[in-house]
Order: sequence, then C-alpha cells, then structure tokens
Amino acid sequence: MVISTAYNKPAIPTEADAKLSQESSRILASLIGLTQQKKQLKVVEEDGSEQTVEIPASAFHLLVDILSQMAQGNAVTLIPIHAELTTQEAANILNVSRPFLVKLIESGELPCRRVGRHRRVYFKDVMKYKQQIDSQRMQVLDELVAQAQELNMGYE
Repeated sequence: MVISTAYNKPAIPTEADAKLSQESSRILASLIGLTQQKKQLKVVEEDGSEQTVEIPASAFHLLVDILSQMAQGNAVTLIPIHAELTTQEAANILNVSRPFLVKLIESGELPCRRVGRHRRVYFKDVMKYKQQIDSQRMQVLDELVAQAQELNMGYE
C-alpha cells in the first residue's frame, strides 16, 4: 500500500462518506481520553483478519477532527508543517488574492524563499501570519464592542 504525502489533493466526501464519518466520529470522540499518550485501534478486514495498531493520542484526535469535518461535507487535506507552498496555495489558505500575498511578501510581513524566479512560502509561516491577523481582528472587535457599550448602542 502506498501512502500519499500530497497535500494539494483534498479528500472530498461523498454523501455516504459523510454519513459514515458522522457515525465514526461520534463513536471515536467518546473514546478520547485526556491522560492517554497513545491509543490502540483494531482494524478488522472484510475477510475477518485483524490487526492492532498503536497511534499517538494526538493522531487519534486528528482522526476524530478529520471525520467530523467530513461528516459536515467539508473537503479535508493534510499539510505538513514544513511544507513549501506556492504563492497561489498560500493565498488560497489565507483567502486573499495572489497579488495581495505577493505584497505581503515584498513588505516583509510574510517570509519566503526563492526557487529560481518563483517564491515559496512555508506553511508554518502562513499559519503564523494567519494567527497574528486573527488575533488583531479579535482585538479590534473587542474594542468595537466596548465602544458600543460605552455609547449605549443597544448592547448591555
């Protein structure tokens, strides 16, 4: 069996996949233990053969998250933290245009490396930038809420 490490091919669930994922995620979520370092899973093949596999608890949580997303009909993809993305892939993750992302790179807000004429951005840097922007947005929203309360704009 070959395991694909391609991160640019999302798994798009069918309706049957979504239903099965919903049932599976519900069962597995009930088995999440807070103190366990690892989980044992038993895989039973159609021919009745069984195999037990041990996985880290973090991988088990990730599996539950993947199934939960698939249950909602969402496409799922895994991206290694050290993956290099094209500017278009990075822009898609941030939900911005590629020219806007290039401006972020040129202004020094987002690091990149050059491969010939092309720019490559590490996934971890894209996520760090996204967390910073999300944090700034939440801070501004908190300030707006406080201001609305001070002005008695219907928020109490």
